[in-house]
Amino acid sequence: MKALVYHGPGQRSWEDVPDATIQDGTDAVVRVDAVTICGTDLHILGGDVPAVTDGRILGHEAVGTVVEVGGGVQTLAPGDRVLVSCVTACGTCRFCRESRYGQCLGGGGWILGHLIDGTQAELVRVPYADNSTHRIPEGVSDEQMLMLADILPTSYEVGVLNGCVRPADVVVIIGAGPIGLAAILGAKLFSPSHIVAVDLADSRLEAARAFGADVVVNGGREDVAAAVRGLTGGLGADVTMEAVGYPATFEQAVALVRPGGHVANLGVHGKPATLHLEDIWIKDLTITTGLVDTYSTPTLIGLVSSGGLDTSPMITHRFALDQFEEAYDVFSRAGETGALKVLLTAGS
Repeated sequence: MKALVYHGPGQRSWEDVPDATIQDGTDAVVRVDAVTICGTDLHILGGDVPAVTDGRILGHEAVGTVVEVGGGVQTLAPGDRVLVSCVTACGTCRFCRESRYGQCLGGGGWILGHLIDGTQAELVRVPYADNSTHRIPEGVSDEQMLMLADILPTSYEVGVLNGCVRPADVVVIIGAGPIGLAAILGAKLFSPSHIVAVDLADSRLEAARAFGADVVVNGGREDVAAAVRGLTGGLGADVTMEAVGYPATFEQAVALVRPGGHVANLGVHGKPATLHLEDIWIKDLTITTGLVDTYSTPTLIGLVSSGGLDTSPMITHRFALDQFEEAYDVFSRAGETGALKVLLTAGS
């Protein structure tokens, strides 16, 4: 089969590799019908995730068709259309029993495209397949479902729910890339009074407006703090979400929140960020971090299936599966290309 293989920082190649096969009884092998690229993949290529080693197939988001199941798989059969979750769950360890699947002790968590071969391939082995896939409802397209593999549950759980967004809140989202835009969609479900999107790229701020932000601020040209103070009587935002992964944007998120507010860190950080406790110890802040657990995926599937959540505008560029090199180039230059999420499909 063909796959997108990591060969060290900055090095990747679409090449021939051995076919994915069943290794354990709880495995399934899934033919990849649609796949995308995540900002985390760019962090890996930037050298920010040293656990990813030379020879690893990248990717942790896919929609596909089951082609083979192990003897211990009980709920799937060849021919089933499934979403492959970005997080794998054994289902029985302490953390899985608490729905903290991202911290799975039984060989799960974020492993696809990280600790084992991932989804940017023609075939993928999915461990603990009963717990780590979701059937695709009738009437839901591969494109719609694919956005529920990672960015929607990540932004919803780590951003919106951890940030405790409530009706009438002022919510500031720093970074209007795919995760930030997904956070806008999730925050809207809780009827905040204002959603403020902050970015340096006007194209992404335009996208943020289209996704539901009612205030957009270009942090390179405008005074973000003044804009937030103007909306909040000088207090600061009720909730801020950091969706970039840079030290400066994390510190900005902390600085923009009001006393008693919530800061939800969504970004993947490759460098240390300073926590200015000397300034904020007195502000009663709640600062949360987290890897997505994907416990919300069934809820989000229900919202998409019923028409309550529209993920289709996320996809801005489409490619065939063998065009990964071009897709990575377009996605990595999002400020120039306007790329949000790229879609790669088999047989295109």
